[in-house]
Amino acid sequence: MPELFTPENAIALITLTAMEVVLGIDNVVFIAILAGKLEVDQRQTARRLGLLAAMLMRIGLLFTITWVMGLTQPFFTVLGRPFSGRDLILLGGGLFLLAKATREIHERIEGPPVHAPATPVPGSLRATVVQIMVLDIVFSLDSVITAVGMARHIAIMVAAVMLAVAVMLIFADTISHFIERHPTLKILALSFLLLIGVMLVADGLGQHIDKGYIYFAMAFALGVETINLRVRQAAAKIGP
Repeated sequence: MPELFTPENAIALITLTAMEVVLGIDNVVFIAILAGKLEVDQRQTARRLGLLAAMLMRIGLLFTITWVMGLTQPFFTVLGRPFSGRDLILLGGGLFLLAKATREIHERIEGPPVHAPATPVPGSLRATVVQIMVLDIVFSLDSVITAVGMARHIAIMVAAVMLAVAVMLIFADTISHFIERHPTLKILALSFLLLIGVMLVADGLGQHIDKGYIYFAMAFALGVETINLRVRQAAAKIGP
């Protein structure tokens, strides 16, 4: 145990925690969108259960790291392109995100289908948490594989995951409430999920896209939308 308390491990812990927080942004947005379809009194529970389930999922993957690393080995080849278990998981998760985000955007722009009830039926808490857990496997793969390359001790990796989830738990409610209050930001968040879905599909097909480009694009769009919100608020105060 004393070998864990070294400057090198402290730097690894801080770096890994920061990386987990950054990589968890898409997870927080996805959880906010899903929780928004539940009853108001269930949304906070769903967000917390979703993040805790995500934490347990990542820790579980860390303790089965041999299996996770084995997912990078080719399973089969199609048209000269080898596909591994990781590729298939990324493809499945990316297609799911594309379908989910597209459907949500369509409903918010076009309204619910004609045959849908006039009053939307709230979603199920259990189904929401299950969706979060399943998709978190996709979000976790790359961060777990990266963590193995950055830290030598499993305890450091587990501590980084727990610290990152604690940070996300603190800010998840604030982010979700902010998105709920501003419909345009919800569309922006769904567009962010669309971009993540495209990135996952491309990665699964062997065309890696650096997440930094996507985060920069979304940060720029968020900055523009924040200015628009301030302008609308200022105009509302001045009046016609």
